[in-house]
Amino acid sequence: MLMKQIMEAYEVLDSTYVTGKKVEEYLRTIQPDANITVYELKGPQGSTDMLKVRIPGTNGKTKGGDAPTIGLLGRLGGIGARPERIGFVSDGDGALAAVALAAKILDMQNKGDLLDGDVFISTHICPHAPTAPHDPVPFMGSPVEMAQVNKEEVSDDLDAILSVDTTKGNRVINTRGFAISPTVKEGWILRTSEDLLDLMQITTGKLPYVFPLATQDITPYGNDVHHLNSVLQPCTATKAPVVGIAITAETMVPGCATGATHATDVEEAARFMLEVAKAFGRGQCQFYDKEEYARLQKLYGSMEHLQTLGEE
Repeated sequence: MLMKQIMEAYEVLDSTYVTGKKVEEYLRTIQPDANITVYELKGPQGSTDMLKVRIPGTNGKTKGGDAPTIGLLGRLGGIGARPERIGFVSDGDGALAAVALAAKILDMQNKGDLLDGDVFISTHICPHAPTAPHDPVPFMGSPVEMAQVNKEEVSDDLDAILSVDTTKGNRVINTRGFAISPTVKEGWILRTSEDLLDLMQITTGKLPYVFPLATQDITPYGNDVHHLNSVLQPCTATKAPVVGIAITAETMVPGCATGATHATDVEEAARFMLEVAKAFGRGQCQFYDKEEYARLQKLYGSMEHLQTLGEE
């Protein structure tokens, strides 16, 4: 259960004065010597504060072990659209989930519950992000470009990535809670992981929801084609398998809307991500079938060109 961490993190984030440093201070009240990095990232429309938390596992790479490393990335444009909108926006739910996850895993360590593999958690903190036009409802913009965020968050030491993002501005996912994507790897949209579906059923107590992906959704921002949102953007910058965690609604909700955060939905998504991190570090959760992926490569070749901006 992460409800305590969700509520605490929300109180920190729901402020015009919040900075990455203030989030770091909150996390250090849980574990003073935690490996937390905060720095400013400047972009075309301003700046944001990058937040990175590395939590070593008992058999993780930071301790010389061989357990795989998972990345838990909170994707968003911003947590606020001030002065246009007052308060925490719907788009901030990805950051809320990521900060709550960091708080929970650090607290688990304090209580003697350590994960096997290393966990890398990252998001960015921007209470004054711009908005952007988008069909069918307005998007939150971002002071920095997606390629900049990918460069900061996606690294070769990540063996798998869960990317969580508010995904309510559409008419293809019509349920409250969260949905997961099929696994995406190096331009391939692979079958949805059975292990992830099992964990989703366990954590939600319901049948799993899987959201549809178009090929263009897994291409980089900047190519002037429609994207569902940024939830799968990490897949454009890594060889690791990526799964999107979409925090969803039954109706279309603009990313810049305030009063649209449902604590129970964010908690459920974060709790699922935590269970995946536990199982993945122990080798009990696979994101894709390696043999089947190798056969697809043999039969049809590489799809890595979809990770680029393509050719005019």
